[in-house]
Amino acid sequence: MITYDEALARVTAAARRLGAEEVTLDSAHGRFLAAPVLAAVDAPPVDVSAMDGYAVCGTGDAFEILGASYPGTPHEGDIGPGECVRIFTGAAVPAGADRVVVQEIVDRNADRALVRKSPAGPDFIRRRGADFRKGQQLLLAGDRLTPRALVVTAGADLGRVSVGKIPRVRVLATGDELVRPGEAHSRQGMIPESVSQGLAALIATYGGACGPGTMVCDDRKETIAAAQTALSDADLVVVVGGASVGERDFAKSAFAAMGIELSFSGVAMRPGRPIWMGSVGETLVMGLPGNPTSAYVTARLLLAPLVQGLAGGRSADAVRWRSATLGEGLPGCGSRETFTRAVCRDGVVAALPYQDSGAQLTLASADVLLRQAADSGPLLAGDAVQMLAL
Repeated sequence: MITYDEALARVTAAARRLGAEEVTLDSAHGRFLAAPVLAAVDAPPVDVSAMDGYAVCGTGDAFEILGASYPGTPHEGDIGPGECVRIFTGAAVPAGADRVVVQEIVDRNADRALVRKSPAGPDFIRRRGADFRKGQQLLLAGDRLTPRALVVTAGADLGRVSVGKIPRVRVLATGDELVRPGEAHSRQGMIPESVSQGLAALIATYGGACGPGTMVCDDRKETIAAAQTALSDADLVVVVGGASVGERDFAKSAFAAMGIELSFSGVAMRPGRPIWMGSVGETLVMGLPGNPTSAYVTARLLLAPLVQGLAGGRSADAVRWRSATLGEGLPGCGSRETFTRAVCRDGVVAALPYQDSGAQLTLASADVLLRQAADSGPLLAGDAVQMLAL
């Protein structure tokens, strides 16, 4: 077995962007940039007013009003000393203006603006290019187009962007005991297949697109057939279960029959020891443990960065650990690095009581994972610990 850090390094090396395509901003939300965003315009494009008021030239308390400047309809011509124009927020400031005097301290008398008190503070002019300049790099390749990033991209006068292609992912859930959710209560001895829906959502969160999940019986021929189908139209195949050494665990051997090249097989971590990864031709394959919580936690730790890298993002951004303070102690670890489901409140974390690998309610209750090094001693309340958002 290898360590988690070694597995993550191999995942990151395999997580190469699948290609790029141009899309409109309407369909760019959540995608990862394949090229930097460079501003096509200055922002603002000219000096503009930050307030409603009067753009004045010179000092004094009385100014001749020459006209008005509106957003999109600027005042024509310059102004000189003792002159001003009525101006509104976002409108172009005429050449010659020194400042904008806010309307709250100005009285208008026909074509005269009378300033009641000396203006103080800022000049209320947003200078051309104060936000960014034409040609300036605003976002980097690998950045995600969040709602905020879309604001600056549109403000840079870009209608299309180059983004990474969306990885096509297929999930195979193995096990004779599995039935679709909603059917187990009427079939004795069966349990709901509870992992695929969560994995599909996780995959989408990190930039992939998951096709319909497939349930596969514990039969070698059926597993091989399902694997062949999945490989035919996927960039990444995720197999849940069948990864141990039981006599009916066929997942790894099914892909071995198709010439898989393994990157690793087993990681010294708890939960998730049986995880494995390899490739068949250009298609990557990752095998997760069969227990629901083990599968999801392992996917969060290793599948999420793999999908994000394939989608054109930075794999490391998917696994950013932060420091937190323990609200109560944790026991020491054995020979495997341990990831504990916990809750975080105002930077203080507490492990949840039931950490069994099949504990689905614990998984739903947790919002972070805590990381403890292999062979490390107990941690006390108040100690620092590393955490990762689930």
